[in-house]
Amino acid sequence: MNEDEENTNPEENNDSLNESNEKEGFDDIKASGHNFYENNENPEDTITKVTGMYKDWFLDYASYVILERAVPAIEDGFKPVQRRIMHSMKELDDGRYNKVANIVGHTMQYHPHGDASIGDAMVQIGQKELIIDMQGNWGNILTGDSAAASRYIEARISKFGHDVLYSPKITEWGTSYDGRRAEPVNLPVKFPLLLAQGAEGIAVGLSTKVLPHNFNELIDSSIKILKGKPFTLYPDFPTAGIADVSNYNDGLRGGRVRVRAKIAQLDKSTLVITQIPFSTNTSTLIDSILKANDKGKIKVKKIEDNTAADVEILIHLPSGVSPDKTIDALYAFTACETSIAPLGCVIENNKPLFIGVSDMLKISTDRTVELLKRELEIQLEELENKWHFSTLEKIFIREEMYIDFKLYSDRESLYEYLYKKFEPFRALLVRDIHDEDLQKLTQIPMIRITRFDSDKADEAIAKLEAEMERIRHDLANIIDFSIAFFTTLKEKYGKGKERQTELRSFDTIEATKVALRNTKLYVNKAEGFLGTGLKKDEYVADCSDIDDVIVFLRDGRMVITKVDDKKFIGKDIIHIAIFDKNDKRTIYNVIYRDGKSGASFVKRFNVSAITRDKEYHVSQEKPGSQILYFSSNPNGEAEVVTILLRQVGSVKKLKWDLDFSDILIKGRSSKGNTVSKYPIKKIELKEKGISTLRPRKIWFDDTVQRLNTDGRGELLGEFKPNDRLLIINQSGKLKTIIPELTTHFDSDMIVLEKWKPTKPISAIYYDGEKERYYLKRFLVENESREETFITEHEKSQLEIVSTDWRPMAEVIFSKVKGVQKETLEVNLEEFIAVKGIKALGNQLTTDKVKQVNLLEPLPFEEPVEPEPEKMEVKDENNISESINTELDDDGQITLSLD
Repeated sequence: MNEDEENTNPEENNDSLNESNEKEGFDDIKASGHNFYENNENPEDTITKVTGMYKDWFLDYASYVILERAVPAIEDGFKPVQRRIMHSMKELDDGRYNKVANIVGHTMQYHPHGDASIGDAMVQIGQKELIIDMQGNWGNILTGDSAAASRYIEARISKFGHDVLYSPKITEWGTSYDGRRAEPVNLPVKFPLLLAQGAEGIAVGLSTKVLPHNFNELIDSSIKILKGKPFTLYPDFPTAGIADVSNYNDGLRGGRVRVRAKIAQLDKSTLVITQIPFSTNTSTLIDSILKANDKGKIKVKKIEDNTAADVEILIHLPSGVSPDKTIDALYAFTACETSIAPLGCVIENNKPLFIGVSDMLKISTDRTVELLKRELEIQLEELENKWHFSTLEKIFIREEMYIDFKLYSDRESLYEYLYKKFEPFRALLVRDIHDEDLQKLTQIPMIRITRFDSDKADEAIAKLEAEMERIRHDLANIIDFSIAFFTTLKEKYGKGKERQTELRSFDTIEATKVALRNTKLYVNKAEGFLGTGLKKDEYVADCSDIDDVIVFLRDGRMVITKVDDKKFIGKDIIHIAIFDKNDKRTIYNVIYRDGKSGASFVKRFNVSAITRDKEYHVSQEKPGSQILYFSSNPNGEAEVVTILLRQVGSVKKLKWDLDFSDILIKGRSSKGNTVSKYPIKKIELKEKGISTLRPRKIWFDDTVQRLNTDGRGELLGEFKPNDRLLIINQSGKLKTIIPELTTHFDSDMIVLEKWKPTKPISAIYYDGEKERYYLKRFLVENESREETFITEHEKSQLEIVSTDWRPMAEVIFSKVKGVQKETLEVNLEEFIAVKGIKALGNQLTTDKVKQVNLLEPLPFEEPVEPEPEKMEVKDENNISESINTELDDDGQITLSLD
């Protein structure tokens, strides 16, 4: 059982209120006839007020758990059990490893809670790999494997622990629980250990959760505090992963940190998890994936756990499943993304204190300065005492004060004689002479007196004076001394302690977009029912249980509702589809009759802002209104239809074509344009249309590493339905993709731009086999698969790549026998013609290359796309108007008359 948790086992928890004492206490109270209800006017009241010892027992117990078990002290960052473990390890320390079982047994002299809690707490400290040097199987925080039994594993204090934890001369000591031994009240920790290791505990009525931070960043921030500079602190987790700390709130209550696993696409059917979120392990992570698979949230073929020293979980996907959407689904429905709520609570002056990590670090830094100052003061005092006695000894021997010792038969008279002899020299001393000084002088052996060397004594005193002067200087400049102390710690122990967790802002993943659509939606259009249970009726689409459905009925009503097993919407359904509220590119083309015998109107609109299960009207809500023509167009297509009127009176024109591209896209509630005031007999589709929406602008937000259409980040360009993105990675691989907003990108991506099939790609790379640099220019030959454009030798590596039309590069050579060859400028376009992607290329040079850099490309005028043309639109009365077409940011057409 962890020290953080309450231990209710009386055999292991030797609290002052153990089981036997509780029974005796209750018996005594019962025998005394104590009236629990003496403060109640009515014994039948639902609220019972307790008196006597009951008033204090719970408070005493709560205080004990808070102060002695669950919450760390701000002074040294330790809970009592941790402090006692480190104190015991110091007492047992002889430089060699000790069995953990021995350390646990020794700690029980100070900690009254049994060996299990001590052993668990020690393993937790050891797994932080900071102040304990471990040997044996101490478990694995990545897999969740527990440590071996304490008799099989060994430990000793690490070198870092020796440097920052102990200083007996400045340690405040108290007595152990049984009064037999002395134990430290707080260890003199000269480092923000609490923030480096983190802490978690559940007490009575409160809890604490301090997240771990990076070793080097803590030292850097402490130095900034001492220099009076601003700083920021963010957590760094031993399991690495990716963290969004935008709402960290300095580790105070109300803050939140989102942590994600690092997931990459190994190939089209395999994902690999290489880092996991803090507070999870590979076992719990895999269990959550399997549960999501069982619930139909994601679809997984097989999972392989190859984790050893590093995390490697392979997720094999069935054919046809999108890797990008699966990655988002893993974040949305499994433990691949977790949310951690920090809560900075510590003990200060025997009281809980809620505090942010910045203030914790300031307190720790100030305490470190104070501890260093006290250590210097003690060193100075010791050196002064040593200098004082050395000077006394020198005067004592030089003045031959020892010769007249035989004249004095008792110590009092001898001391009186010596005080008189030293009187002329008192001005030379740093303090008064005491009897203890004289006692030490009278005990100097005669052989030492006879061999006394005055020059050596002066030299030793001079060294002491120099050391004292250095310490006085350090005390006078204690801030600079403290900065040097922190700098030395970083230089000595900071290597290998670089940040592991990548800090990045996360995008919000909508569950409806990434949920696996493993259920089929059916509809009975005539009767007006829809649902997943209507398997004998018409199939609509695959869906998930969290999807919304949009439904249009013949009478002009529109409803958006949740997927259900069976639900009645209304008779005569004309359209049903899965609804995406953020989709502004799906355009509905509608011709409707306004009322039972009214005019007909045409309109185009999209649907975004809605209230679920509320009825909306496409028509003007007149009784008898009816939709005469309807089409749903995912990319704003505008078809041409033929209108046929009924023969009524003297109407001459009974047939004409209507082009939906002539109709302005407006809101759902707009009335629309008049088609005819006469009854329509039939509407026939004459010609399928093309998209009337402008190409979609797409941006790349480097902060979250995602594409978007909201204008965040770098504009990649305007994309038509068949346009693609070019992606080039540092590994020498490239591919083109349709720009889906759910796309995930590799961390080594170096080129992301709109792909132009006729634009050559230039690359300079090092061939590992031939040990030469090569230059090549090529076009993408296969847009549907990933290709490698450098040689596959393990030492081959890409130096530079350019997608400029006329790129330039410079080659800097290494010195050969002290001679520096002049830098070479290369026009890549002239150096080699465009060849196949698998071509080796031309050798760049035979000389030894130090560095290759891209330069500014040569000027080149790219082809300009033609501007939009004017369209001729004719109304019902053959009135021609010249209309300019413009498009807004949502891709909707705006028309203006000349």
